[in-house]
Amino acid sequence: MPPVRQPIDKPERARQLARAIASDLSLYHEDKIVEGIENDSLFETMAEEIQEGRELFKSRVTEDIFKLNLYDRAIIDVLIKAKGHVKSKIW
Repeated sequence: MPPVRQPIDKPERARQLARAIASDLSLYHEDKIVEGIENDSLFETMAEEIQEGRELFKSRVTEDIFKLNLYDRAIIDVLIKAKGHVKSKIW
């Protein structure tokens, strides 16, 4: 039987987890992300994947840590800021 995993209760560790999840989304859904940025529809285009990542993050951290919005910040940093080179109406 696998060991029971304690929820993450340290902001820095939670930030790392959030960025890792966002990086995985970026890696595996590059075409969808570029399309979403180009069409100013990223959050609609990636809604299912972003929500799945959010649920994973929430399942691994304490409620207090989840309330810090670290996952949402990681989505902005990794999926949007890192794609500043993509031609878009939004910038």
